Amino acid sequence: MISDGMAEVLRSLRLGEVADPARACAQALGAEGVVLSLLVGPAPTAEPVWCHPELSARFEELQFTLGEGPGPDSVRTGSPVVEPDLHRVRPERWPALLPAAHDLGVHGVCCFPLGIGAIRVGVLTVLCDGDRRLSAQQYTDATALTAALTGAFLNGGPRGGGGDVRGFDMSLEPPSGLRRAVVHQATGMISVQLGVAMEEALLRLRAHAYGSERPLGEIAADVVARRLRFDDDVSGPHSPDGGKG
Repeated sequence: MISDGMAEVLRSLRLGEVADPARACAQALGAEGVVLSLLVGPAPTAEPVWCHPELSARFEELQFTLGEGPGPDSVRTGSPVVEPDLHRVRPERWPALLPAAHDLGVHGVCCFPLGIGAIRVGVLTVLCDGDRRLSAQQYTDATALTAALTGAFLNGGPRGGGGDVRGFDMSLEPPSGLRRAVVHQATGMISVQLGVAMEEALLRLRAHAYGSERPLGEIAADVVARRLRFDDDVSGPHSPDGGKG
C-alpha cells in the first residue's frame, strides 16, 4: 500500500495542484532528488522534464553524456535498477559514470522505467543518500508513481483527449536549460556527415564530449554552429577554418 504522502502527491498531480512536482515527489519519497525524463527523438534520448534539486539535473546530464548508468540500463531492460549505494557497485559496470558521480556527490541512485511491455516512454530517477537501503515503502511509492506517470503519458492523462498529457498537469515543458534540441540536431548533422545511423552518430558525439571533458550540449552546439565537423573515421572531428565548415 502506498504511503499517505504519495497518495496526496498523486491526487494533487491529477488535480493540477502541484507547483513543483519534482520537489513534491522527492519529499514524498524521502529522496535526495528526483528526475523525470521522457524518451524523445529518433535515437531516442532522455529529455528531462522534472528535476529537483540542481544535483539531480547534473547527474542526469552526466548519464546522458556518458551513455551509461542506472537510467540507460533501466530504459534498456525495462526493469528497475536499484543501487542505493554506488560505492558497492562493481567498477566495471559503469566505469566512466561511477567516479564522475562520486565527484558530483551522488551516493545512490534508483531508476524506474516508464513503459508497458516493450513500450518505453521515459524513466524516473531517484537519488538516495547512500546511508541506508531503499525501504519497502519507498520502493512501493516509487513504483506507484511510475505507474501513474506511465498511464498518464500513454493514455493522454485522466482529463482527456487528444493526447494532451497536460490533463494530468505534470508540467511537461522542460526547463530551457535542459532542453536537448541542439543535441538531436547535431546528431542528425553527424549522421549525414558520416553516413551512419542516428544511434551511431549519437555515440560519436558522446565519445567526443567524454574525450574532450566538455558537456555534451556544448559539443552539440559547436556542431550545429559548424565549428566542429565529424567528416570521416580516420581524422575524426575537426574544426573547419573560420568555423564555416
